[in-house]
Amino acid sequence: MTTKSLPALVDVAWLKSHVADQNLVVVDATTHLPVPTDGPYTPESGGESYRAAHIEGALFADLLTDFADPDSTEAWTVPNSERFAAAAGALGIGDGAIVVIYDQHDGFWATRLWWHLRLEGFDSVAVLDGGLRAWQAAGLPVTDAESTPTARTFTGVRRPELLRSTEDVAAALDDPETILVNVLDPATYRGETSTYARRGHIPGSVNLPVFEVRNQETGELRPVEELLALFDAAGLLDTTKKVVTYCGGGIAATGVAHALALAGREDVGVYDGSMTAWAGNPDLPLVTGPSPR
Repeated sequence: MTTKSLPALVDVAWLKSHVADQNLVVVDATTHLPVPTDGPYTPESGGESYRAAHIEGALFADLLTDFADPDSTEAWTVPNSERFAAAAGALGIGDGAIVVIYDQHDGFWATRLWWHLRLEGFDSVAVLDGGLRAWQAAGLPVTDAESTPTARTFTGVRRPELLRSTEDVAAALDDPETILVNVLDPATYRGETSTYARRGHIPGSVNLPVFEVRNQETGELRPVEELLALFDAAGLLDTTKKVVTYCGGGIAATGVAHALALAGREDVGVYDGSMTAWAGNPDLPLVTGPSPR
Protein backbone atom coordinates (compact mmCIF):
# COMPACT_ATOMS: atom_id res chain seq x y z
CA MET A 1 0.00 0.00 0.00
CA THR A 2 1.23 3.48 -0.82
CA THR A 3 0.70 6.44 1.46
CA LYS A 4 -1.36 8.19 -1.20
CA SER A 5 -3.95 5.40 -1.15
CA LEU A 6 -4.82 5.98 2.51
CA PRO A 7 -7.94 8.14 2.93
CA ALA A 8 -8.65 10.30 5.98
CA LEU A 9 -11.28 7.81 7.12
CA VAL A 10 -11.35 4.00 7.03
CA ASP A 11 -14.07 1.64 8.13
CA VAL A 12 -13.95 -1.51 10.23
CA ALA A 13 -13.85 -3.78 7.17
CA TRP A 14 -10.78 -1.96 5.87
CA LEU A 15 -8.95 -2.21 9.18
CA LYS A 16 -9.86 -5.88 9.62
CA SER A 17 -8.36 -6.70 6.22
CA HIS A 18 -5.17 -4.69 6.82
CA VAL A 19 -4.59 -5.17 10.56
CA ALA A 20 -1.69 -7.55 9.94
CA ASP A 21 0.09 -5.28 7.44
CA GLN A 22 3.74 -4.89 8.37
CA ASN A 23 3.81 -1.10 8.31
CA LEU A 24 0.39 -0.50 9.86
CA VAL A 25 0.40 1.22 13.25
CA VAL A 26 -2.96 1.20 15.06
CA VAL A 27 -3.26 3.80 17.81
CA ASP A 28 -5.78 4.13 20.64
CA ALA A 29 -6.00 7.83 21.51
CA THR A 30 -8.67 7.56 24.21
CA THR A 31 -8.87 10.39 26.71
CA HIS A 32 -11.71 11.01 29.15
CA LEU A 33 -13.34 14.38 29.60
CA PRO A 34 -16.28 14.23 32.00
CA VAL A 35 -18.21 17.38 31.13
CA PRO A 36 -20.54 18.53 33.90
CA THR A 37 -23.92 20.10 33.19
CA ASP A 38 -22.49 23.34 34.52
CA GLY A 39 -18.99 24.15 35.71
CA PRO A 40 -15.40 23.36 34.68
CA TYR A 41 -14.13 20.07 33.26
CA THR A 42 -11.16 17.91 34.28
CA PRO A 43 -9.53 15.67 31.64
CA GLU A 44 -8.31 12.18 32.49
CA SER A 45 -5.92 9.82 30.74
CA GLY A 46 -7.46 6.92 28.83
CA GLY A 47 -4.59 4.60 29.68
CA GLU A 48 -6.62 2.47 32.06
CA SER A 49 -9.40 2.03 29.49
CA TYR A 50 -6.83 1.06 26.86
CA ARG A 51 -5.27 -1.53 29.15
CA ALA A 52 -8.69 -3.03 29.87
CA ALA A 53 -9.69 -3.50 26.23
CA HIS A 54 -8.32 -2.47 22.85
CA ILE A 55 -7.87 -3.69 19.30
CA GLU A 56 -5.15 -6.33 19.21
CA GLY A 57 -1.82 -4.76 18.33
CA ALA A 58 -2.99 -1.23 19.08
CA LEU A 59 -0.68 1.14 20.93
CA PHE A 60 -1.76 3.84 23.37
CA ALA A 61 -1.10 7.53 22.72
CA ASP A 62 -1.44 9.69 25.82
CA LEU A 63 -2.61 13.04 24.50
CA LEU A 64 -2.43 14.61 27.96
CA THR A 65 1.28 13.95 28.48
CA ASP A 66 3.41 12.66 25.63
CA PHE A 67 1.68 14.68 22.91
CA ALA A 68 1.17 17.89 24.87
CA ASP A 69 3.27 20.85 25.96
CA PRO A 70 4.37 20.10 29.56
CA ASP A 71 4.87 23.79 30.27
CA SER A 72 1.38 24.89 29.29
CA THR A 73 -1.33 25.63 31.84
CA GLU A 74 -3.90 24.32 29.36
CA ALA A 75 -4.35 20.58 28.80
CA TRP A 76 -3.12 18.96 25.54
CA THR A 77 -1.61 22.17 24.14
CA VAL A 78 0.46 21.53 21.00
CA PRO A 79 4.11 20.96 21.97
CA ASN A 80 7.08 21.93 19.86
CA SER A 81 7.82 19.80 16.83
CA GLU A 82 10.81 18.10 18.43
CA ARG A 83 8.79 16.82 21.39
CA PHE A 84 6.03 15.64 19.09
CA ALA A 85 8.48 13.83 16.79
CA ALA A 86 10.03 12.02 19.74
CA ALA A 87 6.65 10.87 21.08
CA ALA A 88 5.42 9.80 17.64
CA GLY A 89 8.63 7.98 16.77
CA ALA A 90 8.59 6.09 20.06
CA LEU A 91 5.14 4.74 19.14
CA GLY A 92 6.36 3.61 15.74
CA ILE A 93 4.78 6.53 13.91
CA GLY A 94 7.24 7.77 11.37
CA ASP A 95 8.84 7.20 8.00
CA GLY A 96 7.19 4.29 6.20
CA ALA A 97 4.36 3.88 8.68
CA ILE A 98 0.65 3.76 7.87
CA VAL A 99 -1.37 4.96 10.87
CA VAL A 100 -4.99 4.34 11.84
CA ILE A 101 -6.29 6.04 14.96
CA TYR A 102 -9.38 5.32 17.01
CA ASP A 103 -10.73 6.13 20.44
CA GLN A 104 -13.33 4.70 22.77
CA HIS A 105 -15.67 7.70 22.65
CA ASP A 106 -17.08 9.66 19.72
CA GLY A 107 -13.90 9.89 17.68
CA PHE A 108 -12.75 13.41 18.49
CA TRP A 109 -9.67 12.29 20.38
CA ALA A 110 -8.76 10.27 17.30
CA THR A 111 -9.28 13.31 15.08
CA ARG A 112 -7.15 15.37 17.45
CA LEU A 113 -4.14 13.09 16.84
CA TRP A 114 -5.02 12.88 13.12
CA TRP A 115 -4.94 16.68 12.94
CA HIS A 116 -1.77 16.87 15.02
CA LEU A 117 0.04 14.46 12.73
CA ARG A 118 -1.03 16.46 9.69
CA LEU A 119 0.08 19.65 11.45
CA GLU A 120 3.55 18.14 11.72
CA GLY A 121 3.58 17.14 8.04
CA PHE A 122 2.57 13.47 8.31
CA ASP A 123 -0.20 12.47 5.88
CA SER A 124 -0.30 8.67 5.99
CA VAL A 125 -2.95 8.70 8.69
CA ALA A 126 -6.63 7.81 8.90
CA VAL A 127 -9.33 7.72 11.56
CA LEU A 128 -11.32 4.53 12.17
CA ASP A 129 -14.96 5.38 11.52
CA GLY A 130 -16.97 4.71 14.67
CA GLY A 131 -13.89 3.84 16.70
CA LEU A 132 -13.81 0.93 19.12
CA ARG A 133 -17.61 0.97 19.34
CA ALA A 134 -17.91 0.11 15.64
CA TRP A 135 -15.18 -2.54 15.90
CA GLN A 136 -16.99 -4.32 18.72
CA ALA A 137 -20.40 -3.86 17.07
CA ALA A 138 -19.02 -5.83 14.12
CA GLY A 139 -18.29 -8.72 16.50
CA LEU A 140 -14.53 -8.27 16.31
CA PRO A 141 -12.33 -9.12 19.30
CA VAL A 142 -10.53 -6.87 21.73
CA THR A 143 -7.70 -7.70 24.10
CA ASP A 144 -6.07 -6.49 27.28
CA ALA A 145 -2.60 -7.55 26.11
CA GLU A 146 -0.38 -4.52 25.66
CA SER A 147 1.72 -4.23 22.52
CA THR A 148 5.34 -3.21 22.18
CA PRO A 149 6.03 -0.56 19.56
CA THR A 150 8.82 -0.69 17.03
CA ALA A 151 10.35 2.77 17.09
CA ARG A 152 10.69 4.78 13.89
CA THR A 153 12.22 8.09 12.96
CA PHE A 154 9.58 10.76 12.55
CA THR A 155 10.42 13.46 10.06
CA GLY A 156 8.05 16.20 9.04
CA VAL A 157 7.70 19.90 8.44
CA ARG A 158 5.06 21.75 10.39
CA ARG A 159 2.17 23.32 8.49
CA PRO A 160 1.59 26.49 10.53
CA GLU A 161 -1.59 27.33 8.63
CA LEU A 162 -3.38 24.45 10.38
CA LEU A 163 -2.80 25.94 13.85
CA ARG A 164 -4.20 29.16 15.32
CA SER A 165 -3.19 30.89 18.54
CA THR A 166 -5.22 33.30 20.65
CA GLU A 167 -3.29 36.15 19.05
CA ASP A 168 -4.11 34.87 15.57
CA VAL A 169 -7.83 34.64 16.33
CA ALA A 170 -7.92 38.07 17.94
CA ALA A 171 -6.21 39.58 14.90
CA ALA A 172 -8.81 38.03 12.58
CA LEU A 173 -11.93 39.21 14.43
CA ASP A 174 -12.66 41.90 11.85
CA ASP A 175 -11.40 39.93 8.86
CA PRO A 176 -14.31 39.26 6.46
CA GLU A 177 -12.24 36.57 4.76
CA THR A 178 -12.12 34.41 7.90
CA ILE A 179 -15.02 32.26 9.13
CA LEU A 180 -14.67 31.35 12.79
CA VAL A 181 -16.68 28.25 13.70
CA ASN A 182 -17.68 27.39 17.26
CA VAL A 183 -18.40 23.64 17.38
CA LEU A 184 -19.78 23.48 20.94
CA ASP A 185 -23.40 22.75 21.79
CA PRO A 186 -25.87 25.60 21.18
CA ALA A 187 -26.53 26.27 24.88
CA THR A 188 -22.83 26.77 25.60
CA TYR A 189 -22.46 28.88 22.46
CA ARG A 190 -25.37 31.10 23.55
CA GLY A 191 -23.79 31.58 26.97
CA GLU A 192 -26.23 29.54 29.04
CA THR A 193 -23.60 27.40 30.79
CA SER A 194 -20.47 28.22 32.78
CA THR A 195 -18.13 25.47 31.65
CA TYR A 196 -15.42 28.05 30.96
CA ALA A 197 -14.17 31.08 32.86
CA ARG A 198 -16.71 33.32 31.13
CA ARG A 199 -19.86 32.61 29.17
CA GLY A 200 -20.57 33.17 25.50
CA HIS A 201 -18.72 32.85 22.21
CA ILE A 202 -16.08 34.74 20.27
CA PRO A 203 -17.66 37.68 18.39
CA GLY A 204 -18.52 36.93 14.79
CA SER A 205 -18.26 33.16 15.14
CA VAL A 206 -21.00 30.88 13.89
CA ASN A 207 -22.22 27.76 15.67
CA LEU A 208 -21.95 24.36 13.99
CA PRO A 209 -22.11 21.76 16.78
CA VAL A 210 -19.69 18.90 16.29
CA PHE A 211 -22.41 16.34 16.95
CA GLU A 212 -24.00 17.33 13.64
CA VAL A 213 -21.21 15.62 11.68
CA ARG A 214 -21.80 12.19 13.21
CA ASN A 215 -24.53 9.59 13.60
CA GLN A 216 -25.15 9.78 17.34
CA GLU A 217 -26.25 6.14 17.58
CA THR A 218 -23.21 4.60 15.89
CA GLY A 219 -20.55 7.27 16.30
CA GLU A 220 -19.83 7.03 12.57
CA LEU A 221 -19.52 10.07 10.35
CA ARG A 222 -22.46 11.10 8.25
CA PRO A 223 -22.15 10.31 4.52
CA VAL A 224 -19.98 12.74 2.59
CA GLU A 225 -22.92 14.05 0.57
CA GLU A 226 -24.66 15.01 3.82
CA LEU A 227 -21.50 16.67 5.13
CA LEU A 228 -21.20 18.63 1.89
CA ALA A 229 -24.75 19.92 2.27
CA LEU A 230 -24.18 20.81 5.93
CA PHE A 231 -20.96 22.69 5.26
CA ASP A 232 -22.22 24.37 2.11
CA ALA A 233 -25.23 25.74 4.01
CA ALA A 234 -22.82 27.23 6.56
CA GLY A 235 -20.64 28.79 3.84
CA LEU A 236 -17.63 26.68 4.80
CA LEU A 237 -16.90 25.36 1.32
CA ASP A 238 -16.13 28.81 -0.06
CA THR A 239 -12.41 28.47 -0.76
CA THR A 240 -11.99 32.25 -0.87
CA LYS A 241 -12.58 32.19 2.91
CA LYS A 242 -10.30 30.88 5.62
CA VAL A 243 -12.06 28.53 8.06
CA VAL A 244 -10.97 28.27 11.69
CA THR A 245 -12.70 25.92 14.14
CA TYR A 246 -12.70 26.17 17.91
CA CYS A 247 -14.33 24.43 20.87
CA GLY A 248 -13.43 24.19 24.55
CA GLY A 249 -9.81 23.10 24.32
CA GLY A 250 -9.02 22.22 20.71
CA ILE A 251 -10.38 18.66 20.62
CA ALA A 252 -13.91 18.70 19.17
CA ALA A 253 -12.73 21.44 16.80
CA THR A 254 -10.57 18.82 15.09
CA GLY A 255 -13.66 16.65 14.56
CA VAL A 256 -15.19 19.31 12.32
CA ALA A 257 -11.80 19.96 10.67
CA HIS A 258 -11.56 16.24 9.86
CA ALA A 259 -15.10 16.15 8.44
CA LEU A 260 -14.30 19.23 6.36
CA ALA A 261 -11.22 17.47 5.00
CA LEU A 262 -13.45 14.62 3.85
CA ALA A 263 -15.61 17.26 2.16
CA GLY A 264 -12.57 18.60 0.32
CA ARG A 265 -11.25 21.30 2.66
CA GLU A 266 -7.88 20.19 4.02
CA ASP A 267 -6.78 23.73 4.90
CA VAL A 268 -8.92 24.31 7.99
CA GLY A 269 -7.16 25.93 10.93
CA VAL A 270 -7.80 24.83 14.54
CA TYR A 271 -7.65 27.27 17.46
CA ASP A 272 -5.66 25.20 19.93
CA GLY A 273 -6.51 27.05 23.15
CA SER A 274 -10.14 27.61 22.15
CA MET A 275 -12.61 28.76 24.82
CA THR A 276 -10.37 27.70 27.70
CA ALA A 277 -7.72 30.21 26.63
CA TRP A 278 -10.05 32.88 25.25
CA ALA A 279 -12.50 33.01 28.15
CA GLY A 280 -9.60 32.87 30.59
CA ASN A 281 -8.38 36.27 29.38
CA PRO A 282 -10.77 38.96 30.68
CA ASP A 283 -9.46 41.45 28.12
CA LEU A 284 -10.84 39.43 25.19
CA PRO A 285 -14.45 39.98 24.06
CA LEU A 286 -17.25 37.45 24.34
CA VAL A 287 -20.87 37.79 23.27
CA THR A 288 -24.01 35.81 24.03
CA GLY A 289 -27.05 34.91 22.00
CA PRO A 290 -27.96 32.66 19.07
CA SER A 291 -25.83 31.88 16.05
CA PRO A 292 -26.47 33.79 12.83
CA ARG A 293 -26.17 30.44 11.00
